[in-house]
Amino acid sequence: MNPTIDRRLLLGSAVLLAGCATMRGGDAAHRQFVRRDGMRLMTGDRRYRFVGANMWYAAYLGADAAYGNRARLIRELDALAALGVTNLRILASAEEGPLHHSIKPGFRTATTVNDALLGGLDFALAEMAKRNIRAVLYLTNFWEWSGGMMTYLSYVNGGRYIDVDDPAHPWPAFANFNAQFYGNDRAVGLYHDWVRALVTRSNGVTGIRYADDPTIMAWQLANEPRPAGDLAHAAPPQFHAWVQGTARLIKSLDPHHLVSTGSEGLMGALGQPEIVLAEHAIAEVDYLTAHIWPNNWEWVRQADLPGTHARGEALSQEYIDQHVGFARQLNKPLVIEEFGYPRDGGSNDPAMSTQYKDRFYRLIYAAVERDMAHGGPTAGTNFWAWNGEARAQHADFKFQPGDLQYMGDPPHEPQGWYGIFAGDTTTRIVADHAAAVARLPAPR
Repeated sequence: MNPTIDRRLLLGSAVLLAGCATMRGGDAAHRQFVRRDGMRLMTGDRRYRFVGANMWYAAYLGADAAYGNRARLIRELDALAALGVTNLRILASAEEGPLHHSIKPGFRTATTVNDALLGGLDFALAEMAKRNIRAVLYLTNFWEWSGGMMTYLSYVNGGRYIDVDDPAHPWPAFANFNAQFYGNDRAVGLYHDWVRALVTRSNGVTGIRYADDPTIMAWQLANEPRPAGDLAHAAPPQFHAWVQGTARLIKSLDPHHLVSTGSEGLMGALGQPEIVLAEHAIAEVDYLTAHIWPNNWEWVRQADLPGTHARGEALSQEYIDQHVGFARQLNKPLVIEEFGYPRDGGSNDPAMSTQYKDRFYRLIYAAVERDMAHGGPTAGTNFWAWNGEARAQHADFKFQPGDLQYMGDPPHEPQGWYGIFAGDTTTRIVADHAAAVARLPAPR
């Protein structure tokens, strides 16, 4: 344990506002924790189902700092609530370090903490509670855009790292290097310091301990943790030991909340069903997660969506069916917590149409509605991601240091590539799905 950072984290987390011990708004169901009962998520004696989004940047907008924009955060939350979105998946850590494409500022460095970003997360959770929107908070990242595991390794190995797009270290060198994290006690120790501090933090706006706040649905170990980049470099027992050790740590600090992995599912498990099943069979892991990326996985070609979309749709349906099967085998719920698709022609311009993206969203939502209607394990979805009113600040759609138009497309990706902008026709599909889910019976 690093005593300097641990002490600062805990001191920064200890602020309590007198007289704010209860939720400021929200209905009775929202004031109950989400819990697991076999393949079902529940609030009280009612089944909990949700339509969600990814909004990694919520704490950045919520920060009382030059890079924050609380007025915009409030507008975005209002827009999402109006669509029927009741769940947001949010970045709750970013490790500041040497990686070229990682967002700055971070929540932490090797020895310091960004109290403004923690305050931004406090503010975001307080505003979400007012709108009956729950949060899934992920605690680090396998990928470079928020620092993540590679940055933790650089903190303890003398500053060595690989950038994901370094031509001297082509894929899968980045992912294989990253896999060293799971067996590095010092790197995992720093990460666990962060987990302890955040899980035991008290919200400076509401005064509620995070561990006691039902606005949080789940803690998530990481965004898309993979055992390695290829099987030759994977050590599944070590990877699973990290999953179990971290999940047990969280449960020891906070028995009220769910814990999930953040896994892509089969694609993030090197195509090995046994890795997926072992990772999610761990008792402290409450539900299975799956991500679906047809363009990234070369199921479609964004330059030829008319000619490739049918194949992508067939493979996406197959992937959903596989993970519904895994969830049934594990007797645990399933959340499809990332899915994304490019705009027509592969454009990043919000003026471009979204005919094929809309088809993809309809496919995902129809599969979810069918499974929910038949009492299956699918509990909800989080589309990737909400761009809202943001617009790219540069003609090449690249994010530059100092840009403040945060959107769902993170800083290493073209701005506008996958996210949904306010006004997109895709928003109507989200709203229609939310209405359909709301009409489903909520069996006890």
